[in-house]
Amino acid sequence: MTLPGRWLAAIVLLGLLAGCATPGRDAEPLTAPGPAKPPGTIVDGPPDVALDVSRIRPIVPGPEPRSSHGNHSPYTVLGETYYVKHSADGYVSRGIASWYGTKFHGRLTSSGEPYDMFQLTAAHRTLPLPTFAEVRNLDNGRSIIVRINDRGPFHPDRVIDLSWAAAVKLGIEQAGTGPVEVRAITFDDPITEQVRPARFPVLLQVGAFSDPRARRAHGP
Repeated sequence: MTLPGRWLAAIVLLGLLAGCATPGRDAEPLTAPGPAKPPGTIVDGPPDVALDVSRIRPIVPGPEPRSSHGNHSPYTVLGETYYVKHSADGYVSRGIASWYGTKFHGRLTSSGEPYDMFQLTAAHRTLPLPTFAEVRNLDNGRSIIVRINDRGPFHPDRVIDLSWAAAVKLGIEQAGTGPVEVRAITFDDPITEQVRPARFPVLLQVGAFSDPRARRAHGP
């Protein structure tokens, strides 16, 4: 039987779609389907998937050159002026950690790198970019190492803004915030390079804090 051209085309198209929708036999997804967000959601939050924390790659600290972007000092956000530290050596601080997710996923961080919410990264207002740091949840004792490559959080009572994956690892993704200790990891022979003015992707974060509706995860 000879099918009309339009029916034949439809069958071929369905076959292609089915092939694309079938994962490989050896595929091991990092995430699994989770609850869907309401249509038209524009506030920040978690992805529509559940994260398999056992498959998050740990960060291995090592000396890195200073980023050519994001280390400009001083800089001003929302009327506040911040001075980037010359060195992270000896930095230890305690305070509240928050996290950021889908709204910023794929956008450039202050260092010029794309933000990946599934990696163990973080944002800090004054530590050099990049800086490795150990972050410990003071409530449950969990500890992880993150690579700080972004600026923020520009909320007065926060000390660090974690990626969603880092928040999941520390167990604060549900509450949105949690008490932490941040301890910088430094090296005897830091590699530095001449710092150029920031490209100011920090404005991506400014949008989150200038709009009180912007970050569900960060609380009121």
